Amino acid sequence: MRMTQIPIEDAIGMPLAHDLTKIDARLGTKGARFKKGHIVTEADLPVLRDMGRLNLSILDLDEDEVHEDDAARALCEALLGRNCAPSPPEEGRITIKAVRDGLLLYDANMVDRVNEDPDWVLATLPPHRSVKAGQPVAGFRIMPLAMERSRVERAVRSAGALDVAPFKPLAAGLVTTGRELVSGRVEDAFRAKFQDKISAYGGSLIGQRFSTDDPEEIASAVRSFIAEGAELVVCTGGMSVDADDRTPGGIGLVAERIAFRGIPMLPGAMLMLAWAKPPSGGRDIAVVGSPACVVHDDRTALDNVLPFIFACEDPAPHVRMWGAGGLCEHCPVCRWPSCSFS
Repeated sequence: MRMTQIPIEDAIGMPLAHDLTKIDARLGTKGARFKKGHIVTEADLPVLRDMGRLNLSILDLDEDEVHEDDAARALCEALLGRNCAPSPPEEGRITIKAVRDGLLLYDANMVDRVNEDPDWVLATLPPHRSVKAGQPVAGFRIMPLAMERSRVERAVRSAGALDVAPFKPLAAGLVTTGRELVSGRVEDAFRAKFQDKISAYGGSLIGQRFSTDDPEEIASAVRSFIAEGAELVVCTGGMSVDADDRTPGGIGLVAERIAFRGIPMLPGAMLMLAWAKPPSGGRDIAVVGSPACVVHDDRTALDNVLPFIFACEDPAPHVRMWGAGGLCEHCPVCRWPSCSFS
């Protein structure tokens, strides 16, 4: 790459080699005032002087070099997955946004692989995070004006797709276990909280049933919801190791398979996920056993699992990695490590 500096007056009639950014502190704006390829005119000179530009760069690329915008476009093609859309390249930078509400999915290791080249900058939201339509999920750029083609190709090979799995409006049933709740000695405090949680993903609560700690009774309540069309059933309480904690046994009577029992997060380590077959075929139904902490704590391991279920994705391959950052005490504002304050 050869760069020649010439006075702006001598650049009239020539194309710009790169975007020229203008910052307006009064208006609080920043962006490319002149884009790459713009043909400089005499009318541009006062604007360029206001931007502090007295000279412009003329760029001459070698055959094996790629301009910053073209390099960014190449990486964008490798990163662009389901339900994502890119911004136009500007100064070698592209932002990828979600086009639907959903769960952000990608291989976190690929970000490190791309960034092994110090002239690439790839930054993303954390994986397995709920995102909204229009929300940026990744931004990237190259540092120089041009890069060797081999380095661009290496970055493209290292990259992987960023996917947003859309949430489905699942119908959910709530089974509240405990003899003290069935008898009315203790009033349930979870139903309203659970409704708020699932409504964030478009879900709806079709009902609540109370059950003693008898496994057959718990299984009967779950089966009743499945027969009524529930696509998710959450059972609360009875998940520990006490003599009366029999919810896992009840879930086991219904489940086709157990995805996991126990999760490296606190609170909520005793959480269980199983899958049951629907009576008329179709997608398996998630049956979750939630420890009693979901009633007391605003955020628990359940909140990590629900987005996967509503996105129709299996969380089982990922839960082992949730121990890093899984202690829900990090954020002084909401006590949750993945919030916007942490």
